[in-house]
Amino acid sequence: MSGTVVELDQSKARIRNLNDTLRREMTGGRWLITPGVIALGQDAMMEAVKAVQGFDAFTPENDPYGEHDFGSVQVGGETLFWKIDYLDNDREYASPDPSNADLTERILTLMLASEY
Repeated sequence: MSGTVVELDQSKARIRNLNDTLRREMTGGRWLITPGVIALGQDAMMEAVKAVQGFDAFTPENDPYGEHDFGSVQVGGETLFWKIDYLDNDREYASPDPSNADLTERILTLMLASEY
């Protein structure tokens, strides 16, 4: 395996670990919850957060890059999506290196599928 491939694998593993930490522990970034999810009420919103934290159904079909940055959960008959974006520290542009936590502001957005 060439050095470049190993570096890419290590970079992808760092991104995946940082994303999993944000998703599971709510640290290392911010969570945004859309008005549609908030309108479901506090109990449903908390159920949705717990569903995202516990999500582990990653497959090559729903996670083709292996970064654990997107998923879908069901809460109270509603389909919700969550997505992690990688922004620069000023939150103006894409992060120059999503594998580097010092250069990246991770934002997990939790939304109704209909809001996507």
